[in-house]
Amino acid sequence: MTSRLRARTVTANGLQFGVLEAGSGPLALCLHGFPDSARTWRYLLPALADAGFHAVAPFMRGYAPTEIPEDGCFGLGALVADAVGLHDVLGGDDRAVLIGSDWGAEVAYGAAAFAPDRWRRVVTLGVPPLALDTRIFADYDQLKRFFYVFFLKTPFAESVLAAGDMAFLDRLWQDWCPGYDASEDLRNVKECLRGQGNLAAAIGYYRADEPGLRHFAADGAYAAEEQALASGGPQPTLYLHGSRDGCIGLSLVQDAGRHLAAGSRMEVVEGGHFLQVEKPAAVNDRVLAWVGA
Repeated sequence: MTSRLRARTVTANGLQFGVLEAGSGPLALCLHGFPDSARTWRYLLPALADAGFHAVAPFMRGYAPTEIPEDGCFGLGALVADAVGLHDVLGGDDRAVLIGSDWGAEVAYGAAAFAPDRWRRVVTLGVPPLALDTRIFADYDQLKRFFYVFFLKTPFAESVLAAGDMAFLDRLWQDWCPGYDASEDLRNVKECLRGQGNLAAAIGYYRADEPGLRHFAADGAYAAEEQALASGGPQPTLYLHGSRDGCIGLSLVQDAGRHLAAGSRMEVVEGGHFLQVEKPAAVNDRVLAWVGA
């Protein structure tokens, strides 16, 4: 029997989050990236629920129906605080597991380090641990792939992304997930970004971060969370990377498992950057085996 998804709103870290959820049991928190939405977990959430988890995917801050923060804060420290707040409001305990793709992977690394007592196991997809940043940002071909990271910091970014029904996002998905029909995923993310301020919020994640430095000056409201970003979490972590990932080249992350906690592993899945929708059966099998161990 496949569990059905439910939608509701919860308040965590001072924000109202729209979430999709299924099942009951230990919390499995699934965090999406850019340009993406909580619906990217539409295949994994029911599988986790059927395996005995309370599977929850929030729309990240600024992605409708989740609120846009009044303080305009989109730094990784704030995102880590969101994940920890969601754990608490959703009834998580020390059996909870954390799963993140793209930006969600970066948040997962930080939340696992900041609040290690809340997460038993971690799965990340598409973005390797912080320790590989120096190598990644020193590679010429990778810098060409990362043009968007630098472009999104310019004053032209919002108008360019909005043009032609956000055609820029279509091209990113084509580049990152070669051969995959992303029509449904693009409809979902564009629905999240059409409201007043939502597109600027998604761009705000990049404007808050420094390229190649996924942690920054530890001051302000999220100082402790930002400090945690420099260290890895102690949990066994499964890292999945696509064989044809057009966002981050596979050759640069082949040894990612060496930079994770003891008992961690990296696996390559045939596909591109958003493996959870490109190859859901393969991803579901690997995730369920990992979090069920």
